[in-house]
Amino acid sequence: MNTSQKPTTWFWVLGVLLLIWNAMGAMAYLGQMLITPEQLAMIPDNQRELIESTPSWATSAFATAVWGGMCAAILMLLRKAFAHLMFIASLIGALVQMFFNFYIAGAYDIYGPGGLVMPVMILIIGSYSVYYTNQCKNSGILR
Repeated sequence: MNTSQKPTTWFWVLGVLLLIWNAMGAMAYLGQMLITPEQLAMIPDNQRELIESTPSWATSAFATAVWGGMCAAILMLLRKAFAHLMFIASLIGALVQMFFNFYIAGAYDIYGPGGLVMPVMILIIGSYSVYYTNQCKNSGILR
């Protein structure tokens, strides 16, 4: 049986950082969803075509990744064990979106090696979020 433990300072710092990180992802999502035709016209053709050809399932995966991660960070700060499952859903959403971007749409050809930096960061931070909240859940910090 898990006994409730008091969170460490690292828990609170990480929770706030994860909330900020996921809020930035939500802003990127909103920026892509609310882009005007005039703004879209200013993007290089190959990037515009990638945005315009993205299927709804890939867009849904993007939404799951960012909004799931934001909800998970809030749940973590509220010390709810459900944060762990939400971080898993967020990571799965990110993986599905990246699968589309790199294996179906050819984003690597469009953005080059520099385009891998953010996806790698997303995978590292997402994986650590899942790992850390599982540890917190098992130790009783998350109830």
